[in-house]
Amino acid sequence: MTTAVQDGMIWMNKTFGAQIDVGVKNTPISKNLVIAIGIQETFYIWAKMYKTSMPEEVLGVCVGDTIDFPGRKTAWPKNRAELEKASNGKTMFKVARAALERIAKINSGYKAMAKKPDKFCHGFGMFQYDIQFFKEDPVYFLESQWATWDGTFKRGMSELRNAVIGLYGPGKTNLSHDESVFVAIAYNRGVKGTKKDMATKRFKQGHQDDNGVYYGERIDQYLKAMKDLW
Repeated sequence: MTTAVQDGMIWMNKTFGAQIDVGVKNTPISKNLVIAIGIQETFYIWAKMYKTSMPEEVLGVCVGDTIDFPGRKTAWPKNRAELEKASNGKTMFKVARAALERIAKINSGYKAMAKKPDKFCHGFGMFQYDIQFFKEDPVYFLESQWATWDGTFKRGMSELRNAVIGLYGPGKTNLSHDESVFVAIAYNRGVKGTKKDMATKRFKQGHQDDNGVYYGERIDQYLKAMKDLW
C-alpha cells in the first residue's frame, strides 16, 4: 500500500468521515468500506489535486468510464445513439460529453477518448453511479447532483445496501472483512456474478486493472490498510 493512497484515505475520513458515520448508522456497511470504494473508484482522478483543492472541486471532477459497445455488452446505453433516443437524452449526452472534456484536461488517460466526438462519460460521482440509471433518476445527472457529497454518497449507499441484500438477505446486520469485500465486488460487477464466483474466485473478481489486480483484491488491501489509520 502506497503512502499516497493512505493519504487519500485519511483525507476522505477527515473531509467526509462524520457524514459517512451518520449515513452508515444502523446498516451493516462500515465507514471503511465506503472509503475503500471511493478510493478504488475515483482516487486515480483526484489524487493529484485534493491537497490543494476544495472538496467541491474534487467532487466536480469525479467522472469516468467511456467504454461503450462491445465492451459495454448489456447495460444501457450502449452508445451515443441509444442515449440520445431517450427522453432528455440529447441533453444528457451534452452533460456527459462535457464531463469527458473536463476530465481529459486533468487526466491524460482520457485525452484520446475526448478526441472521438461520440464518446462520453458513463460514471458520475466519487462512487461512480452509472448512466444506466439516467432514465429513472434524470435529476441526479442533469442537475449535477453527482458533483455534491450528498448526491454521490446517497447513490453509493443505495447500491451498497442493494448488494448486501442481494448477497446476504435483508436481515444482515454486520459484515465480516471478507463479506465486506464481496459486497464491494457486487457493487462493481453485480450480485449474480459475484455470488456465482465467491467460492472459486474469491477476491479475484470485478474490474482487473493494468497491473493485473482485481477490484476485490484492491478492496481487501484498502480495508486492511485502514485498520491503523484512525
